[in-house]
Amino acid sequence: MIIQDPGKVTERITLLGRREATVYYLDGGTEAAIIGGGMVHLVPEVMEQIREFGIDERKISRMVILHSHFDHCGIAPFLKKKWPWVSVAGSEAAKAMLKKPKVVEQIHAMNHGALERANRLEKAKEMGFADFEGLDINEELKEGQKIPIGDRTLEILEVPGHSSCSIAVYVPEEKAMFGSDAGGIMLNDDILVAANSNFDKYQQSLEKMADRDVEIYLAGHYGACTQEDGRNFLPQSIHAAARFRRQIKESLDRTQDPDKTGEELTEEKMKNAPRDFLPREIVSLINRGMANFIFKQL
Repeated sequence: MIIQDPGKVTERITLLGRREATVYYLDGGTEAAIIGGGMVHLVPEVMEQIREFGIDERKISRMVILHSHFDHCGIAPFLKKKWPWVSVAGSEAAKAMLKKPKVVEQIHAMNHGALERANRLEKAKEMGFADFEGLDINEELKEGQKIPIGDRTLEILEVPGHSSCSIAVYVPEEKAMFGSDAGGIMLNDDILVAANSNFDKYQQSLEKMADRDVEIYLAGHYGACTQEDGRNFLPQSIHAAARFRRQIKESLDRTQDPDKTGEELTEEKMKNAPRDFLPREIVSLINRGMANFIFKQL
């Protein structure tokens, strides 16, 4: 089953946001966590959903940023201001990245683009979440850490490849993996390979996540997978990555040009992309990066 509408995934996990960009609330009983940082234009929905679902904000002790891309840390600064007691957690690499002026400037610009596309820039200015001025990671997370959230546990996995700063969270009590884009991106009946940073590490990270007993896969885009879909998501993503790598090699053999190969791949993916998919320029950037990585190896 694929769950894309806001609401319960399990008794302890609630999907917030929209299908195109999700964050999750994990209820540990006496304590809770927000996992994922979402896209900036979702702030009004998330705040309304928190009220609608009766979520006790005072229970939230942590907000885990799974990587530092603009579409996964957009709502975090607003929530941190609203909930000053919450610890913002992420990898050491994400902490360093979010302190770089150039990165802050890029996220700010991309957030504004997202707000304009959603016709929410003026509302964002009114509510105070239009400007991204950086995000302080208070708590650095490392491979193998086990963090109690009430009667639930966050097990931290370092999963670079999509980005150099990517981490995943496994909750053994739920058999749930919060993999964000490190696990690939659901695209209709396919999985979009998102090895933006390093294709080799991306495939190794998929194998690492698949080694856990996963019944539920919580993606950062297009919802959560449960039951058979949850069990099969990571194995399918492993196959998709291997297949896509072969496709890149075949295209490079023909074009001898990673930019041309990247555009070929982008054209193919955008044909069947949903209306709320990532902008074409971002998909092109991802594909050209992967083609360049493989080209250098060849």
